[in-house]
This record gives sequence, C-alpha cells and structure tokens, in this order.
Amino acid sequence: MIEINDRLALADDEISLTFIRAGGPGGQNVNKVSTAAQLRFDVRHSPSLPERVKARLETIAGARLTKDGVIVITANRFRTQEANRKDALARLVEMIARAALQPRFRVPTKPTLGSKKRRLEEKTRTGTIKRLRTVRPGGDD
Repeated sequence: MIEINDRLALADDEISLTFIRAGGPGGQNVNKVSTAAQLRFDVRHSPSLPERVKARLETIAGARLTKDGVIVITANRFRTQEANRKDALARLVEMIARAALQPRFRVPTKPTLGSKKRRLEEKTRTGTIKRLRTVRPGGDD
C-alpha cells in the first residue's frame, strides 16, 4: 500500500513501473543500463480514489495525462533505478495529495463605495501630475 494521506492509500497493483534508458550523466553506463523509471497510473479506473479526487487529478496532471486517462511520470534525475523509482512515486503521491485537498469556496465580494472614491481620486491626482509634466510649445524655457 502506498499512503497518500490519513484517508487515501493506493494498492501496489494500481501502479505500473518500468525502467528505460535515460540520457544525462552516467558516462558509459548510460548506454548499457536502464536507470530511468517510468511510472504509469490509470486514474479513471482506480478503485482507491473518489470521483472528485479523480477529476481534480486529471486537471493537475496536465500534459502527463494520456487520452486514456493514464498518468505517465518519467523520473531520470538520479543515476540509480532505486532513486528514480522513489522519485517517481514521490511525485505521484504529491500530485494525488494536492488533488485530494478540497478547494476553498470563494465568496465573491464587491468593492466598497469608499474604495471606489479613493481609486477615482488617485486616478485624478495621477492624471494631474502627468498633465503638469508636459512641455507646452511657446513656453519660456
């Protein structure tokens, strides 16, 4: 089980992890060893996540989400398979944890009459200052 928070956890079989060759540092090892981790998680068919979390997760995933609803995370920052596997899992857990947070309900407010008046007075004052800066033709220099 992969713990997301105190209420959410994913089963290990919901995540597919493969190792691929990675570019970057590693010397001759780069051409021989598959160290980059590619994690796949099917959001739409996950029994562990509630529907509202799935919907927010699809939005958060962005370009990492395929047309079939699978999140693909490729981790190749490190030179070892184990470090890249942990990195990919941590990124998925962080993404799901953000999706699990309920967005705050925003109550729209209107500006007060006083704030409207202050804004207009400031605009008038700024316009007056700018008007005084202009150089008029025919004036004494």
